[in-house]
Amino acid sequence: MESTSTDRFFVSPRHLAGTGDRLTDVLGPLIHLFGWDHVHDPASGRISVDSPGHDLLLDFAPTHAHGTWWTIAHHDPLWKITATRLTPLEPLAAITQALPQLLGDTRHADRIPLTARSVPEIADLNGWTTDGASFTSPDGHCTMHHEPGGPWRVEHSVYDGFGTHWSLRAEGDLPEELAAQFLTFLATPDPVERAHGDIPFLALSEARLTPLNGKQPLGAHVTHALGGLGDAASRGRSR
Repeated sequence: MESTSTDRFFVSPRHLAGTGDRLTDVLGPLIHLFGWDHVHDPASGRISVDSPGHDLLLDFAPTHAHGTWWTIAHHDPLWKITATRLTPLEPLAAITQALPQLLGDTRHADRIPLTARSVPEIADLNGWTTDGASFTSPDGHCTMHHEPGGPWRVEHSVYDGFGTHWSLRAEGDLPEELAAQFLTFLATPDPVERAHGDIPFLALSEARLTPLNGKQPLGAHVTHALGGLGDAASRGRSR
């Protein structure tokens, strides 16, 4: 049966899933758990969130279909993260939820654990390959670049980026913990939940989808995981 736009699926890998609808996971903890000031413009949808010491600003500006929707800027030391529209919200939330601890606010640290692994360790654990300066996903569609002293760049595309392209760029003295947080929640094989209509069209033929409203005897999560094992076995035989 053909899927409707509201049917929900487990989707992996995460970099193919599109942005998703869990905006509250990115902004909510800062506002409601940590009490950061925020301003919301209902007309444009823009939301700005300011840390208590005014040294870190998060700006969500959904004003352009293919433009920069996210900016996270720290003043001293100076660094800035920008991300485009289709960047998955789960790894973005991993960054924003880590910000209070980065500023010394350890309240709720038990609820928001930070990874102890480095970017190379996370990449290797999840089957991403490296040439020393870049880490590439197993399907080749997503790459994290970083050279000493240079910016962090995460770039994703399918079919030369048409319709499914997103990117994140971090300039300045970015704490590596934030890069590790992002990759931890991007590279994990655990699926994310999406409405069918929110999955980028060209990603539908590349991603693994398991319907949540279907009748899987083992449950959707187990069925999806078993599908991943089958994909891994196929890749192994093709080598």
